[in-house]
This record gives sequence, structure tokens and C-alpha cells, in this order.
Amino acid sequence: MFDETLLDAPEALSEADRRGLLRGAAEAGARVRTAARHAAESGIPDLKPDGRPRAVMIAGPGAAAICAADLLGTLAGAGSPVTRLAPTGVAPAAGAMRWELPGWAGPVDLLLIATPDGSEPGLSLLIEQAYRRGSTVAAVAPARSPLAEAVDGAHGLFVPMATAPYEQDEPAAPSAPGVLWALLTPLLALLDRTGLITAPPEALHKVADRLDQVAERCGPAIAMYSNPAKTLAAELAEALPVIWTEGPSAGPAGRRFVAALAELAGHPALTAELPEALAAHSVLLSGALAAGANPEDFFRDRVEDQPVMHARVVLLRDRPPTGLSAAPSARELALSHDTAISELEPEDGGDLETVAELIAITDFAAVYLALASGA
Repeated sequence: MFDETLLDAPEALSEADRRGLLRGAAEAGARVRTAARHAAESGIPDLKPDGRPRAVMIAGPGAAAICAADLLGTLAGAGSPVTRLAPTGVAPAAGAMRWELPGWAGPVDLLLIATPDGSEPGLSLLIEQAYRRGSTVAAVAPARSPLAEAVDGAHGLFVPMATAPYEQDEPAAPSAPGVLWALLTPLLALLDRTGLITAPPEALHKVADRLDQVAERCGPAIAMYSNPAKTLAAELAEALPVIWTEGPSAGPAGRRFVAALAELAGHPALTAELPEALAAHSVLLSGALAAGANPEDFFRDRVEDQPVMHARVVLLRDRPPTGLSAAPSARELALSHDTAISELEPEDGGDLETVAELIAITDFAAVYLALASGA
């Protein structure tokens, strides 16, 4: 059961947050700054690459690595293909997962490793494969982890993952909100040096500032009526979120939100990009999940009825729509089926800042939904 009163009780939220999720979400800006410093100390600003890699491959476990690959692929566009290497194995355990290089990988390709663990034998074997093929290797993982030794043996670039003091004995879970930024930031700095994306140090500082601003707006001490993350969590508590995204960078934010809802709150959700989402989900909104579906006698006693989950559209846009936009059609379709709609739109800024704001707000929303639902 969702306890909405918990959202406006900061002390109760803190007691319920046994996994430290709120702290992880609030520290996102600090993680970016620490990770950027680690990247600089590792020599990334001094790199002088010969040119862009033909292709970039990204490997690592968990939601953070998946989102990092998704976002980097979106930012890179068609300049160099970005491919995520999905693991195989019998269980999602460090010792059970294995990764394989594609057959075409060679000396002109770049392998990126992103892991909050660093003890995965499968990733060390992957690094050895890349070394034999002549591919360049770079990794972000905890300092003094077995992976650091594997990267050093392959003459690759290793960047220590940004961690907090309280994580020295117990590493953060891959789904923790701050892990994404600890892994992603050095990769952004590295790909900026290759010319694949634009993420200079000043842009990363702006991302950190934007994440701090979101933490101030969405923190546990801010009342629900002025807190967009708490409001969104309450709106989605008894609903099936149908997340529609518009704009290049909003797609990864929507997919990240779906993953966070599932992993942190145990809450199912769907996502699709506009305008295709209108066709993909039109039948869903007119079926049993529609708010106006199966109307019955208005005067029937509903006290004993079980709550029914209805769809609720969440529209994420990475910037105010200009020119052609499917947002008006999205609103019309949702409202024509009596389906409520929530909208999130970041403040003006660069691509990295706007997607960071969307990810940060929805991360906070997933955390609040998890805590108020007892997940």
C-alpha cells in the first residue's frame, strides 16, 4: 500500500530509506565533480588521440551501465556506432556473467568498461580479448579492484570510480541513483577528447550544478505541493506509467525511468518515443487499462471493490518543443481516453544539462515511490 503521508514526513522517510537511496540521489552532483576530478588525474585531458574510433563498445553490469551506453549512443549519433555488449550467464552474479567481443572488433575500435563492482572475471577476460585484437581499452571501476590490474596489463586507461566514504566497506548497488553519474562522467570526458561527443570540463560542471539544483527542489524536506518528484510519485502510485518521450535525449531518460521504477520500487512501466508512441499505445489506452474502461452502474457500492490499475501518461521532453511536435497529439489522445497525463520539461540548457535534469527528477520520483510503497 502506498502511504502518501510519508512523503511529507522527512524523518519517517529517512527511517524507511534503509538502502540509502535518497542520499544517493542527492549526491549526484557531487559524484559528477569527483568523477571529473578522477578523470583529470587519470590523464584524460592530456590525451591526444589520432582520430575518432570506428566504433565504441561498452560493457558492464546493471542499470547504470545500460543507461550510460544508451545515453552515449544518443549523444554520439551516427559519428561512431556505440554498441552495448550484453552479458550472458546463468545468474546476474559477478562470477557468472561473461562478455564477448563482436567478430568485427579490431585495432580501430574502443572498448569501454563501466562497473561499480570490478571483480567480474568475465570483464577481465573481455579486456584480454580486446588486447589480443588490438582494441583500445578504458575502464571506470572501483580503485584497487581486480579489473584495475586487468586494464593495466592490457596497457589501457583506468579511472577510479567516484565513491563516498561510507561505500568503502559496502559498494553501492548497480541500481543506486548516484552510480550512473560516477560511471558516466569519465566516459563523457574521454569521448569528448576523441571528438565523438561534446562534453568539455565546463559542461560537466554545469551538469553537476543542474543536479544540485534538482536535489534542492526534490529533497525530502521540500513539501509535496512544490516538489515535482514527490508529486510524480504520488500520481503514479496506483497507475501503470506509460512514459512518452520527445527529443533525442529524452529517450534514454525515459528508459532509465522505467528501469528505476522496476528495480527500486518494483513498479511496472512502459515507454516509447513520440510520435511512434501514439500508434504503439493507442489500443492500450482504449482497453481495460483506460480510466474510463468498462463503466458500470454509477450508484453501485464500490467500498468493497479492489483498486484497479489504470494507465497514466508521463510526457518527458528534453527541451521546449519548437517546430513540429507530437506533444499536442499526445495530450489529445490521452485525454480522449480519460487518461491522466503528467509532464516534465527541463529548464533551458545544453543537451547534457537537460537530460541530467530529467534523469535526476525521475530518479527521485522512483525513490519516493519505493519508500512510500514499502519496497
